[in-house]
Amino acid sequence: MDFVETEEQRMIRESVANLCSRFPDEYWEERDRLGEFPQEFYDLVAEAGWIGTAIPERWGGAGRGIRDAAILLEEIAASGAAMNGASPVHLSMFGIHPLVKHGSDAMREKYLPDVAGGSLHVAFGVTEPDAGTDTTSIRTFARREGDRYIVRGRKVWTTKATHCERVVLLVRTTPKEEVERKTDGMTLLFAELQRPEVSISPIPKLGRNAVTTCEVVYDDLPVAVSDRIGEEGKGFYHLLDGLNAERILVAAEAIGIGRAALRRAVDYANERTVFDRPIGKNQGIAFPLAQARTQLEAAALMVAKAAWLIDHDKLCGKEANMAKWLAAEAGFNAADVALQTHGGFGYAREYHVERYWREARLMKLAPITQEMILNYVAEHVLGLPRSY
Repeated sequence: MDFVETEEQRMIRESVANLCSRFPDEYWEERDRLGEFPQEFYDLVAEAGWIGTAIPERWGGAGRGIRDAAILLEEIAASGAAMNGASPVHLSMFGIHPLVKHGSDAMREKYLPDVAGGSLHVAFGVTEPDAGTDTTSIRTFARREGDRYIVRGRKVWTTKATHCERVVLLVRTTPKEEVERKTDGMTLLFAELQRPEVSISPIPKLGRNAVTTCEVVYDDLPVAVSDRIGEEGKGFYHLLDGLNAERILVAAEAIGIGRAALRRAVDYANERTVFDRPIGKNQGIAFPLAQARTQLEAAALMVAKAAWLIDHDKLCGKEANMAKWLAAEAGFNAADVALQTHGGFGYAREYHVERYWREARLMKLAPITQEMILNYVAEHVLGLPRSY
């Protein structure tokens, strides 16, 4: 792979940074404090054509792949928008990836142009309260009745569900005890959300409050068989395309948050004078900032490698997981160092680093915990016995 970004990729960074400059930190602080969806920002991103970055051109997108989408989301986060700005956009990138890869031509022609144009918001419904990261233990079930499925069950941590018309929904169509492999018998549906059979309840949370995260209850929701993504019973395997893309894109966002935090910390360290000298002159301040920058640069290389692999249809489970782990650690460390650099002012909303800190902390939990990634590396990379 080439470690030098192309001219087009540099133009993506510049164009996205210019768009984001219209939305200063104060805009994002207010959206977060009031819990208001950043509609103005989302509309501009959609108008510029960025929502469809990774959707093929024949279905209304730019056909540019996950690497370019990662650059886009990194720049959004780095502008100070952090997850409040990145999450509304990235769900229509990784969330729709299984449909791009495995949906029927009729589905792709029907839905992808609206997703690319930003008029169709898409959520991702996988996690359940009793299953957590044990995806094979989900209980949401879809029974087939003629040309439709009837879905019943409950999901949690469905981001942006209150604003989405559709959800990429993982269900069981065969009970776990009746399949040979526990990863069999699951199916992906492209279901409607804003229906009487669906109850959506936002979950109060620590950060990223401009974007709701919800519990969603499905009470006999009908879904047309024509809205099934891929084969019945093969949903887990189709889902993997979305999960690897998700980890790469979230990793890029973690790096962006780290960059935003470091930018503010370095400015403050240069300007803040204590004992007749800028605090940045002290190695106790300078070294943690330098270390944070070094960690961000290293994580960015793994993100680029993982994105290159997925865009070239190569196996990337190892790299996608490692990229997410490294970037989450580096991004949160940068935000933590930035808060510490500001001293007591780092705790004040006025300086914004507390918001970066809250949002960067999420990356160590979602879309998968750091511990589960280490489980994956221990088993599938090192060949150690499965621990769970």
